[in-house]
Amino acid sequence: MKRIFHRPAWVAGMTLALAPTLPVTAADDYVSPPEPVMAFLDRHCLECHDDSVAKADLNLLDLPFHPEDPANFKLWERALDRVRAGEMPPKDEPRPEDKAREKFLADLTQPLFDVDRADIEKNGRVLSRRLTRVEYEYSVHDLLGIDIPLAELLPEDRESHGFETVADGQQLSHHQLARYLDVADLALDEAFSRAIDGDHSYDVTIAPEELIKNRGGNYRGPDLRDGKSISWPIGLQFFGRMRPTKVPESGWYRVTLKQVEAINPGSDGAVWGTLRSGECESNAPLLFLLGLVEATKEPRDLVYEAWIQGGHQLELRPNDGELKKAPTGAKGGNVSFKDRDLASQGFSGIANRGIRIERIYPNANRAAVKRNLFGDDELETWKDKPAAGLDKMVARFARRAFRRPVTPEQLAPYREIGHAELKAGASLVDALRSSYRAVLCSPRFLTFVEKPGQLDDYAIASRLSYALWISLPDWKLTKAAAEGKLHEPKVLSEQIDRLLADPKSARFIDSFTDQWLKMKEIDFTGPDPRQFKTFDSVLQESLLRETRAYVTEMVKKDLSVASLVDSDFSFLNGRLARHYQLDELPLKPGAGLQKVSFAPDEKKIRGGLVTQGAVLKVTADGTHTSPVIRGKFINERILGVEIPPPPPGVPAIEPDIRGATSIRDQLEKHRNNETCASCHQTIDPPGFALENFDPIGGWRTKYGIGNKGAAVNPSGLTPDGAEFAGLRQWKAIYRDRKPQLAEGFASQFLTYATGAAPRFSDAAALEAIVKETEGTKYGVKSLIRAAITSPIFLTK
Repeated sequence: MKRIFHRPAWVAGMTLALAPTLPVTAADDYVSPPEPVMAFLDRHCLECHDDSVAKADLNLLDLPFHPEDPANFKLWERALDRVRAGEMPPKDEPRPEDKAREKFLADLTQPLFDVDRADIEKNGRVLSRRLTRVEYEYSVHDLLGIDIPLAELLPEDRESHGFETVADGQQLSHHQLARYLDVADLALDEAFSRAIDGDHSYDVTIAPEELIKNRGGNYRGPDLRDGKSISWPIGLQFFGRMRPTKVPESGWYRVTLKQVEAINPGSDGAVWGTLRSGECESNAPLLFLLGLVEATKEPRDLVYEAWIQGGHQLELRPNDGELKKAPTGAKGGNVSFKDRDLASQGFSGIANRGIRIERIYPNANRAAVKRNLFGDDELETWKDKPAAGLDKMVARFARRAFRRPVTPEQLAPYREIGHAELKAGASLVDALRSSYRAVLCSPRFLTFVEKPGQLDDYAIASRLSYALWISLPDWKLTKAAAEGKLHEPKVLSEQIDRLLADPKSARFIDSFTDQWLKMKEIDFTGPDPRQFKTFDSVLQESLLRETRAYVTEMVKKDLSVASLVDSDFSFLNGRLARHYQLDELPLKPGAGLQKVSFAPDEKKIRGGLVTQGAVLKVTADGTHTSPVIRGKFINERILGVEIPPPPPGVPAIEPDIRGATSIRDQLEKHRNNETCASCHQTIDPPGFALENFDPIGGWRTKYGIGNKGAAVNPSGLTPDGAEFAGLRQWKAIYRDRKPQLAEGFASQFLTYATGAAPRFSDAAALEAIVKETEGTKYGVKSLIRAAITSPIFLTK
């Protein structure tokens, strides 16, 4: 079974479309494999893989040995992996003796290793990598001190090996450069406006009586009772909108809901809702979540900070899919509360005693923005010598933006732009702005400056900071680089711990889980409302928060990598506990996500990352589950086993929408195909083990609407023959395979953090990372530290 070294794969399955990738080689250029390798192939492989049979479209007889060609390298590595995994020759064929097999592996490994290592030494492991749009946004925010959204204005990043950070999937076209110029203009407009003109202020408090204003036609606002504004679970679109909360301009706002309390709370002691912003009109239906509202019997202020677009208003509503819906009390899409008492009728609601809305600047105040643009000197200092002032400020700005010292020759183009503006009569501010614009669109800012071989200390600082903070290095990291000490193991380890302990590391958790665990796809599909009538936006956001809190805990507490598949805890709130049918957990109403311990029976089902609702949702389509999709995800993201794409012409398996036929029954026919069987013996087992979970992570024993279809069969056989009756046994098997889980996690992290997947010749370095963390039971934080201090991270 192969560890995830991405160029080919240590995978099961000769079901790879090998023939189409064969390099075209002239007969005179044919180079035969090393003689011992060819002798082994002749004895054990050519009967099925020569020019006349070529099973799985693989003709080893005529396959030249040109490992310098990447496509040819992959083919030979695949052959090596298949023999190493014991999958070839097939089990029903005569098997080579262990000594002969080991000799073949050594004879083929060495030339492949030599070629791969020579390529790394010449070109580096990582191609030229640019900032992702999220990295660009955080970098500009930290560089300037601004906080306006920028990422969504840039083209989406493509994934390679599951990550946006991987260089071979990135592009930098003229179109993208044009977008970078546009975004740089917006960022600089904001920064210079704040520095020169000052910050805007806005602070209003809206009483409950004012929140119900504009009760004309199409009223969908709150109820007013006993001096409280109350929102009820009414199903009309935009119910709960409050027109008086419309903000005058786009910006960050702090919204305080005053004295929030629950009306008729549920079994968990709360009424759950959402606070969102939007135009709240049918011609502009998009709403943006500010946060979840957990109202309890005890009144309390709830505070939210979020970006709100100019002209948008707030919508506050109970949004728990399990709540009984209240009637509108009117016709024609209107709502009326006249002569009605919804509380006494048993409906749940969320009450408040007013809303305060304040304009804020969360990233930096005006003074910090001025320092970022102009340094410690006032602009008046340079009134009589603007050129000198421009040179000093551009040099300072470029050093920070480029994340390393800048030579006069490198600075010259940016200075010249500003000098040309000054000569044309522009002010110092306008000239600086032009120079800074060029800096923000420079390859030295947009890309990582790395040379083949050992990274210098400044490159290490950048790689480390973008791995753990998704932004440029701070002054402490830059200072360590300037002193030439950052590459020292003790200093580097101290910096890793410092960065992980900083609040900015929350960016890493979000970015890494968005890509590694596909959390950014949490709302990619909507669950079928016929099957999952109680699914709601509160639950979806709670699922996401659970997984991120769990990964944060794994890193913070250096928990064993075995926690990926099994544990005795998670982070739940009342809404999640109900969804997971764990109503008896001692959760405190109003406390949000809380760390909870599972009883032994609960641990069998819910312990571990792989059984969390967010992971289960992103590996389903909203209507059905597939052991193939979930199995591929678990193999690649958790177990460290890369799965190749299916051969051309193999149709996808369409689930029985009635649930009358199980997906396992359909897969059995698929697995009977010799072309498909070898891969599916690796792909399917984790998927089978998770089949008791529906598309939103709920527990089931049968398929179909109402749990009335075919029975779920979660049993299976791991690729190496370990039998499991269901999830509990599957967890037990892999809980004890910590080195495999550790290597898989380290590979995923290094792919994300370096911009390239580990390569063939990195195997020993990966094994060393795993060995180094054995004493911590392969703790996740220890794995991150060992990965960052490894040669894989510290070389291009």
